[in-house]
Amino acid sequence: MLQIEDYLPGFYQEFPFVPRHLAPWEIVGRLREILTGDQPESGFAETSSGVWVHDRAIVEPGAVIKPPALIGDRCFVAATAYLRDGVGLGTGVRIGPGVEVEASLVMSGATLAHLNFVGDSLIGRNANIEAGAVLANHWNERADKTIAVMIDGRPVTTGVSKFGALVGNDCRIGANAVLAPGTLLRPDTIIGRLQLVDQGET
Repeated sequence: MLQIEDYLPGFYQEFPFVPRHLAPWEIVGRLREILTGDQPESGFAETSSGVWVHDRAIVEPGAVIKPPALIGDRCFVAATAYLRDGVGLGTGVRIGPGVEVEASLVMSGATLAHLNFVGDSLIGRNANIEAGAVLANHWNERADKTIAVMIDGRPVTTGVSKFGALVGNDCRIGANAVLAPGTLLRPDTIIGRLQLVDQGET
């Protein structure tokens, strides 16, 4: 059985609004609903309908943030970043220029450098994703698009056709690396530049 906090210690303290009974692929699949629940704590302002930005966050002109979204304390979102379909950022997250984040939660201190795609994923605290790295969330090239994950060496079907990665706390993902749909990375994992990570059945 996959336990989220084995990969992301502190996840539920950081995102207490996430139901504990949901699997990671269920969380990202329901983020639009989850993030349109209760109004966040004090310190946040609703900059547009459904987009909540902390008073000490910086969102540069030219960034596109579509609701629902939650941008935490001391976050930085660069010009030309594109956040959509339900995105939550913890404290001090850095989203660089040209980064697209879709239906994902990113824990405190994580950095998505620039020119990344992160789709339907959970990103751990202090994770660092270098330029050009892609966290793919869909099997375009397969007839059966259902995503499986490897848990304790055994494939487990998720029953969904969109799920990116579960990137543990303090992981490092090198420039231009690609994580195939359904990737699970334990804390402190290092993925080299240009590396392909494909843990699913081929």
